[in-house]
Amino acid sequence: MYSALPEGAFPRVWRERLRHVYWIGGGSGAGKSTIARRIADRYGMRLYDSDAVMPDHTRRMPMEQAPYLGEFAAMDMDERWVTRSPREMLDTFHWFHGEGFNLILEDLLALTADRPVVVEGFRLLPDLVQPLLTEVRHAVWLLPTPQFRQAVFDSRGGPAWGFIAKTGDPQHALQNLLQRDALFTDRLTEQTRHLGLCRLRVDFQVTEEDLAQRVSAVFGLGN
Repeated sequence: MYSALPEGAFPRVWRERLRHVYWIGGGSGAGKSTIARRIADRYGMRLYDSDAVMPDHTRRMPMEQAPYLGEFAAMDMDERWVTRSPREMLDTFHWFHGEGFNLILEDLLALTADRPVVVEGFRLLPDLVQPLLTEVRHAVWLLPTPQFRQAVFDSRGGPAWGFIAKTGDPQHALQNLLQRDALFTDRLTEQTRHLGLCRLRVDFQVTEEDLAQRVSAVFGLGN
């Protein structure tokens, strides 16, 4: 059942209950899932994929408490991805407004704290995660360059990939998505800088193993 978090309560109480959680946020196509899986396997951590639970969270959120989700759900595929500008797509996307973030916390609080948890996904917005940290180094954001992100989507099939292929103009929809995600990455860069949070640039110069080691070092694992 969807419920709002107690206002003002989590910085004092929930921060301690989530001190065993490590957060990997960032832009799409940055390798968050791959890196989180490697780290979880390597250090015996529990893995929580916040993208995988989006359908469940969508069902659990009443529309009156998720206005941006309601607007998005009412659009057809072209309205979502073709006819609007990337800036409008960014400014109205429900997950980018933190809708449903409290459900991520509810899920995490329901887990036993018998071992560390690594949480990953683009929904981990810096201003929402920062108040929950007992240690700043327990969170990192992966920020892909536009060229790296383009290569990732090309490897997935480009305009033929997933929901993009269901639009009336997949090529234009893909370019809109890439531009929106670039704007989102820029926003994450500014937010993490402002909040003093760790961020790592992701480009062709770093391998998956190198990136996993860098994230592990940020977390202070293996020391």
